[in-house]
Amino acid sequence: MRTLPESSTVLAADYFQSYSVVGLLALVGVLFVAVAFGAGRLLRPVVPTPEKLLTYECGVDPVGEGWAHTQVRYYVYAFLYVIFAVDSIFLFPWATVFAAAGYGATTLVEMFIFLGFLAVGILYAWKKGVLTWT
Repeated sequence: MRTLPESSTVLAADYFQSYSVVGLLALVGVLFVAVAFGAGRLLRPVVPTPEKLLTYECGVDPVGEGWAHTQVRYYVYAFLYVIFAVDSIFLFPWATVFAAAGYGATTLVEMFIFLGFLAVGILYAWKKGVLTWT
């Protein structure tokens, strides 16, 4: 039977020890949330009344059915916002790489290509009439 050198067992022990710290931290987080929810359940008053069990939203009593027609364009605005917010996140690492020596011209060309894609997306949305508020 072949045995492993002692240095590899020490490396394996260090490897699993680092993951045990992550696992212990995750366990502490789960326990913290469980204790908080348990304490809230034990300490809250439970007095159900018809008024408390009534559906309530924004101070308006519910009238009619629960299904309502929703405009799709609001989702499109939200989707466009998410797209451009995520794309703007890429500008910060680009700015740090652009400042490094030897990467200036390459990153500048890449950023103009990236901004070109964004411009095409905005033009497409504008052409389809998504950006007009009616």
